[in-house]
Amino acid sequence: MTMVATAYCLRGRTAAGNEVHRGTVAADPRVLPLGSRILIRGRHIRGTYVVEDKGTALKGRRIDVYMPGCDQAKRFGRQRVTVTIERSGFPVRTTR
Repeated sequence: MTMVATAYCLRGRTAAGNEVHRGTVAADPRVLPLGSRILIRGRHIRGTYVVEDKGTALKGRRIDVYMPGCDQAKRFGRQRVTVTIERSGFPVRTTR
């Protein structure tokens, strides 16, 4: 499916209870449930990610990809990506 991707660099815990890290994505849980493993392909991004967070501003087909550097996240901007669901809503291990 085609989605709009943005990036974030905030540190902290995800909705799944884990520290944010490379490979973390936030999404609308009605579209991509927590724990979903997805493949993202776009102009400046390609890889496998796990939905570990949800954002209040993320409604519908929008994702927010964690990046360790804020400059990197700003350069990423907003772009259309193709998302393939490899595994939907598999339980996420929490660190709490």
